[in-house]
Amino acid sequence: MDLSQLGTPIAPMVRVHGGFANRMYRLDTDRGSFAVKELNVLDRRSAYHAADVFRFERAAFAAGVPMPEPISAGPGMLVHRWVEGEKVPEEPVSPAYAFEIGEILARIHALGVAWPHVPAEEPAPRDWPELAERATATGQPWAGELASRVATFLAIARFVETCERPGPVVLTHRDIQPWNLLSREGRPVVLDWELSGMLDLSGELGSTALSLAKGPGFDDIRPAIFRTVLDGYAAGGGTLPPWGPSWFVFLIGGWLGHTRWNILRCLAGVEAGAGPELALSHESVRNGLRGLPDLFSRLPELQDLRG
Repeated sequence: MDLSQLGTPIAPMVRVHGGFANRMYRLDTDRGSFAVKELNVLDRRSAYHAADVFRFERAAFAAGVPMPEPISAGPGMLVHRWVEGEKVPEEPVSPAYAFEIGEILARIHALGVAWPHVPAEEPAPRDWPELAERATATGQPWAGELASRVATFLAIARFVETCERPGPVVLTHRDIQPWNLLSREGRPVVLDWELSGMLDLSGELGSTALSLAKGPGFDDIRPAIFRTVLDGYAAGGGTLPPWGPSWFVFLIGGWLGHTRWNILRCLAGVEAGAGPELALSHESVRNGLRGLPDLFSRLPELQDLRG
């Protein structure tokens, strides 16, 4: 993509590390500061509809959703206005922050933007025994952990495939997590819209509310914060869907697919030309191998969060 439209650079473009799927740079020009995201198009887990996501982002920005201004989008690169703010730590957010996120979700779901793509989830992976064998044969540092949890990962895959989603399906962000948020004067800014698409409402609400109500693991979950996200959603005009395990199936299924994707990158054993560095893929694998079984075992507890 030609970046000359952004003005004359006043400093070299700088890599901003930390992305789990793509690579980010900051570009400062005589027309302002911009976030330039290089999309991983080499081994994406699903198709990326750049033009449609950009149109959705523009509608959200015009409606006042707090987010970076979308500037341009192409098949392999996105550009947004740079936004200053504080990173949101992986710990329970304040009640005011949680309530406003709920309101923002309701506003996003009410935009009425047409989406030409049929919602489709990737199949739950079932090749965990084969992956464990390959990890052992190639001497991966986490091979033993994967081998010991194969049965659990197959059970998780069965849950993801068989859990009923009650609907409705909405056009939404699909990935409002602490690492995709900033805090600016204590209020939210929503980043990283490239996974936007159709999703069962219960999965979006459950994933978002849980991520904002807990710390790095699952030992510190604040039910009051979880419910405050839902209170904000209702206050913003949203209608809550039926309660049940479907509220957590999208989170579990997405993490399952993300873990497998990083396992494959680690098994390749080389730095890919796009996406996260190999060391970050190893870290993501370890987090998935330890965190997913813990999350899955806590499903009965999670279903008590609404009180």
